[in-house]
Amino acid sequence: MRVLQRYFRTEIVRSAVFTLAVFLALFAFFDLTNELSSVGRGGYKLQYAFLVVLLGLPSYAYELMPIAALIGTIYTLSQLAARSEFTIMRVSSMSTMMVAKTLFKIGLLFVVATVLIGEFVAPKSAEWGGQLKLQSKGASISQKFKTGLWSKDVIRTDGTSGDIIGSRFINIAEIRPNGELVGVKLYEFDRNLHMTSLLKATHASYQGAHIWRMTDVVQTDFVNGSSTEDITSSIATKNFKTKDLVSEITPEILSVLFADPDHMSAYNLWAYSRHLTENNQHSERYDIAFWKKLVYPLSVFVMMALALPFAYLHFRAGGVSLKIFTGIMIGVSFQLINTLFSHLGLLNTWPPLVTAALPSSLFMLVAIAALWKIERQ
Repeated sequence: MRVLQRYFRTEIVRSAVFTLAVFLALFAFFDLTNELSSVGRGGYKLQYAFLVVLLGLPSYAYELMPIAALIGTIYTLSQLAARSEFTIMRVSSMSTMMVAKTLFKIGLLFVVATVLIGEFVAPKSAEWGGQLKLQSKGASISQKFKTGLWSKDVIRTDGTSGDIIGSRFINIAEIRPNGELVGVKLYEFDRNLHMTSLLKATHASYQGAHIWRMTDVVQTDFVNGSSTEDITSSIATKNFKTKDLVSEITPEILSVLFADPDHMSAYNLWAYSRHLTENNQHSERYDIAFWKKLVYPLSVFVMMALALPFAYLHFRAGGVSLKIFTGIMIGVSFQLINTLFSHLGLLNTWPPLVTAALPSSLFMLVAIAALWKIERQ
């Protein structure tokens, strides 16, 4: 029995890895075809196009892992059923529950791989790919905005840990690919939304520990009138060669503004969602993406559960190719419904956890119903 189970696990892993490799090669070909139109613009060379495509593959691997597990499992089970090997395994007292437990153990491997790729590999590779593309073309991130990039921050009594005493609006004319800020303006307000100061800096670079070092700074301080009818007037203007700014905004938070939430790590999504909440901004989109990041790896179990009924279908009821095609359609349907529910949840303000978990729950119910029907036959 152990020999059969070991053979069973090996075949599923081998089929799933092969399926994933085929999908990655296909998507890499499409992406390379798309990138070729940009080759020759600025300093964007052919080798950069290949590298950008390569850096985009981990994101595809994360998204395709459940589908690869589904198709690999369907193919293996269909082959075993076609050669009557699955029948032998059942005769050898291998029940449906034992098969499900075996699939669960195999699924753990894919779940761990999905988490590692989605949390550590894919976000970094996507970021490096974007930076490489910008650097090679000599472009900056915020050139697409007419007024630059805007962000909101809070002012605390003790850096980033004290009580909130005001708010700060940040305008950045340009963000270089290396993270340097160009043309920075800071509008600072007290808790009554009275403007207290305006700072202008030609450049700002991140020093770590929530500290930005600004250069060529012009600071204008204002005094607020005793009543709302009084006009705010300037009382002092100071010039600094360099000035450090303590802010909760980090390069990671700035990069979130241009990144696809579905390609971000769960930690960055959580950090940015908390930042938006503290600044009284809407965070629903990032809350949904955060919970999807936690729930999505578990969809590997759902896909493998959906593949299990295929082992009990007689070979004459459909060839292996038909079953694989059915598996592809199931995987594509899952991706489409998962995306659809994300938009529906955002539009209807559903709880983020419900929005993220509902598609997997529905498909799991379908798998359970299919297994129940097969067991009754």
